[in-house]
Amino acid sequence: MREMSAAMARRAALAAQGLASPHTVTERGASTRAVQKVIEKNRLLQIDSVSVLVRAHYAPVFSRVGKYDRAVIDTAAWTDTTRRPRKLVEYWAHEAALIPVEDWPLMRWRTELYRDGRWGGAKSVVERNPALIGDVLDVITDGGPSSAGDIERALEVERPGRKGPWWDRSDIKIIAEQLFAAGVVSVATRTGFVRHYDLSERVIPPEILGQRVDEADAVRSLVAQSAAALGIGTEPDLRDYYRLSQKQTKAAIVDLVEGGVLEPVAVRGWSTPAYLHADARIPRSATGASLLCPFDPMIFFRPRVERIFDFHYRIEIYTPQHKRVHGYYVFPFLLDGDLVARVDLKRDSVRSELRVLGAFVEGDRDARTIAAALAPVLVEMAEWLELESVVVGERGDLVSALASVL
Repeated sequence: MREMSAAMARRAALAAQGLASPHTVTERGASTRAVQKVIEKNRLLQIDSVSVLVRAHYAPVFSRVGKYDRAVIDTAAWTDTTRRPRKLVEYWAHEAALIPVEDWPLMRWRTELYRDGRWGGAKSVVERNPALIGDVLDVITDGGPSSAGDIERALEVERPGRKGPWWDRSDIKIIAEQLFAAGVVSVATRTGFVRHYDLSERVIPPEILGQRVDEADAVRSLVAQSAAALGIGTEPDLRDYYRLSQKQTKAAIVDLVEGGVLEPVAVRGWSTPAYLHADARIPRSATGASLLCPFDPMIFFRPRVERIFDFHYRIEIYTPQHKRVHGYYVFPFLLDGDLVARVDLKRDSVRSELRVLGAFVEGDRDARTIAAALAPVLVEMAEWLELESVVVGERGDLVSALASVL
């Protein structure tokens, strides 16, 4: 078995994610093709409702290509015309995510697993109202893309009051989500962050919808895609990318090793075996500067982040404010192949400001060096978000150096 250093493994991982070299900044921003290449590499963009800065599915592309037109992703995901056929579709991949539409058949086994919904609540709703699934489908069939609110109004259902601090889900929303998880309906478009459901046969192209891939073959393809996107990874890494089971992943790895797609390698300092994708590139160095969203594929599996970068990272959105260490929505800062700082960011649209609420040096690194590299990334982010200025707050041991540079 080949042995490699942890530094080589880190560079392979960064190269696979398109984060091993600096992007070229242009006045007009990155091209549509550059955005498409990011999606082709990563195979998914995780969706999340947090909008304190920018929706999560937009941020990883910025991290890799710099400022770009977010409408490119909107068009790919939620526009479907003869001239511009749909390129992305929404489904449960690594949590809710946008995936290439051609990958939808690889998720069919999961739609069957979720035929009664992802959670137990849908079953009790159906037991209380057996006709509700049919009623919801009738509204969508007749009316086209419909939000849960649209369906409630069509069925003249009074929406219940808020039931808790996070969720406000009617029976109709539960059923719509069950049908989405089961693959009966898909997300045709979004308004704001609201899903508009339509029949999958009207969202997924017929030549793709009609494909049948059995579970073993589909999982094998998903693990191969995970490995290509990660460059190198342990079995848990490969499993987490599409939230597979250990049993599924282990069987797929055996087949992929036999087929020459994966090579078992020993990484010095890693406690578990690793697998290197056959096409993985190991550059001699990793350069460039990027801010990574909490839901970025490079860092969304926290044990991998700690193993590769020796960087302990937890999102603090759900931590009470007085107990937060670094902030609400913290972006790790990647500089020349290392995670060197943490930056708590917020968009203030009223004041047209990108607000750096806090900035923290990781370890004993030099704050001035980090600030000099971070400042232009923040300026570019502000331009991308159409904000007029970057304003630095007072929290953290990096803010003084950063403010002086900006």
